Amino acid sequence: MALPATMATAAPGNACDNRSNNSYDKLLQCVTTEGVLEHMQAFQRIAEESTDPVYPGSRASGTTGYQASVDYVAGLLEDAGYTVTLDEVPITFDYPSTLTQLSPTRAEHPNAIAAGSGYTTVEGRVIPVDLNLEGDRANTSGCQADDFAGLDFTGDQDIALVQRGTCSFEEKATFAEAAGAEAVVIMNQGNTPADDRQGVINPTLGTYQAEGPVVGTSFAAGEALAAPGATARIVLVEPDERIDYNVIAELPGKNADNVVMAGAHLDSVAAGPGINDDGSGSAALLETALLMAKSNTPNTLRFGWWAAEESGLIGSTDYVTGLSPEERERIALYMNYDMVASPNYYLGVYDANESTFPAPVVVPPGSEAIEAVYEGYYTEVGQPYDDSEFSGRSDYQAFIDNGIPSGGLFTGAEVRKTPQQQAIWGGTAGEQFDPCYHLACDDITNYDAEALEVNSDLIAYAMLHFGYSTQAVNGVPGQKVPGRASTLPAPAGPEYTFAGGGGGLAHDHLHDHDVERDSA
Repeated sequence: MALPATMATAAPGNACDNRSNNSYDKLLQCVTTEGVLEHMQAFQRIAEESTDPVYPGSRASGTTGYQASVDYVAGLLEDAGYTVTLDEVPITFDYPSTLTQLSPTRAEHPNAIAAGSGYTTVEGRVIPVDLNLEGDRANTSGCQADDFAGLDFTGDQDIALVQRGTCSFEEKATFAEAAGAEAVVIMNQGNTPADDRQGVINPTLGTYQAEGPVVGTSFAAGEALAAPGATARIVLVEPDERIDYNVIAELPGKNADNVVMAGAHLDSVAAGPGINDDGSGSAALLETALLMAKSNTPNTLRFGWWAAEESGLIGSTDYVTGLSPEERERIALYMNYDMVASPNYYLGVYDANESTFPAPVVVPPGSEAIEAVYEGYYTEVGQPYDDSEFSGRSDYQAFIDNGIPSGGLFTGAEVRKTPQQQAIWGGTAGEQFDPCYHLACDDITNYDAEALEVNSDLIAYAMLHFGYSTQAVNGVPGQKVPGRASTLPAPAGPEYTFAGGGGGLAHDHLHDHDVERDSA
């Protein structure tokens, strides 16, 4: 068995760069937290140096920060000898909407999220609609036409202010526009300070095509806008169509028709650098690829760094759907690494065998064998692990939709750690697994070194393991990995800390296309 991460002794840098690293011992000796951190630090610098006119300080899709991330990753891989392809991905680049209260006091309400197709400016009276700003704040604001009866929407640019609660955002916007509102602001409910009903919300509208701007904002902003005589300005700018790039790096093996693939998304959200989400997965995968550049595995190795994951899994979906059926058939398996070092982490494995979570998607045959390798490795190095729902809510979705066996690791996003999980993995109960999830503070300080170390080793281990044999996944005969034999123990089994409901990717790690499909 390869040396556990806590026991491995690093080889000199030049030795690691110039040798094959084709055994577990050699490869894991070279995978170090310091090496992975160098890439995470590079992503941080890229974000800091980005002066993008729309989203400075980030690596979001469509920005100069994202393009610099592409250049960094592609350049290192080309220098290492990979065949690198910059795969074009058409994206829709959304400009930030602005919501400004003009009276009775002037205030900018940042991070307002817009829906609808009204790319325009609306400036006018704010008209509150059946709000409840006290007590439990339960309400049916804007859920029926009668809520708008007696309110004057005869002005040229009236803004309806409705509150989250009871019915869908789509219904609220539909009734507001039918009553004559030229724009709609949907404020969060604000019922408890500790849950998700205080901050800015994303007013997804289903099939409804709003005629004017529909903007989601926080409870605090809505409370201020509800003041008597309030006026506001909403500005929406029409999106651009732009081109981003997936970075695809391939190392041919003797078996060109048996491709072992792994990926991580390279983009951040617009709010910040995205160092855990997903600089951690991107960096660990990059370090693995660089150290395996001379590995000469029998199976072909392919690595992907995806564009526009945060905009709805766009890059990975575009890549997989753009492959011919024959090209998709060549991919033996896909492994996904999205957030592998959350600062308040648990160690999660995609639950292909559905031992904790019934999967809401079809799990391709062979996926359980990938899960078994991850769980066997955690067991070997004495690390407790848990299941994360096999949900498709990351870049493996397009792969599983096309029947490609898949697996992955995950250390948590916005779900809060329980006392039971604290007892197992440490950290802080009551706090999110990643307290900076999708926020500006997801910077180079936002990771856990222990999670990064063990998962970086596991990412490398799995790539080498399947680079030599995918027989357990797809039946294709393989070879033993050179060097000291490695027989993983039977998995110890998940901790089942989510068995009571919630957690993992089931209710965690949402993207723009997932967030708040209704207001309930």
